Amino acid sequence: MDARLFQNILRGSVDCVSCAIRSTVLFAGLDEKDCEALAKPIDDLVLQPQDFLYHSGNPASSLFTVRSGLLKLVQYLPDGKQRIVRLLRASDVTGLEALLGQPYQHDAIVLQKAEICRIPLELIQQLEQRNPQVRKELMSRWQRALEEADIWLTQLATGSARARMARLLLRLVEKGDRCNLFSREDMGAMLGVTTETASRVIAEFRRGGAIHGEENDAVQCDVAALQVIAAD
Repeated sequence: MDARLFQNILRGSVDCVSCAIRSTVLFAGLDEKDCEALAKPIDDLVLQPQDFLYHSGNPASSLFTVRSGLLKLVQYLPDGKQRIVRLLRASDVTGLEALLGQPYQHDAIVLQKAEICRIPLELIQQLEQRNPQVRKELMSRWQRALEEADIWLTQLATGSARARMARLLLRLVEKGDRCNLFSREDMGAMLGVTTETASRVIAEFRRGGAIHGEENDAVQCDVAALQVIAAD
């Protein structure tokens, strides 16, 4: 590979490969020769809210790295209701079940406009053989997914509806005290409460000053107040 092209990849001038190297630790240990293998197979996807990245039950032939945006992983209850079991944000990897030859276990649906790298399973398998660091990082991502699942079970599925909502908002806070709310249906599905309950709690938080602002559901959070509620 031409040295100038390789440096452009590292600086982000070649979007797809740059995304794979810089936006996820999966490929952090690759050398120049490995980067040549990455230049072609990785697809750069741009998805809009409500788009599906993949469907539950579909054959899993790729892994995905989130460059930006937000997605939800959804499972469905016997009565047809949805339960959101995890959120995916920048640098998260999803579709890991492909490594076990299993179909996708969830519907992955975009909540906020997302840029995503689609990495073919064959490429991952090739890189695992050439670079032990890839396997190590994959195991790290498995562990990260397990830890996230534990958090959802312990923080977002127990306690009062007010406490659950406060914990969710605290997890969504970015850049100090700002966060974007979702539909009340989605928030209810994340917390295991009804849409009506999610709406009521958000309205209560607004009246009490725990959150402020309504434009595009971008709100400012009183982090201290939410922490008190979350501890109930």
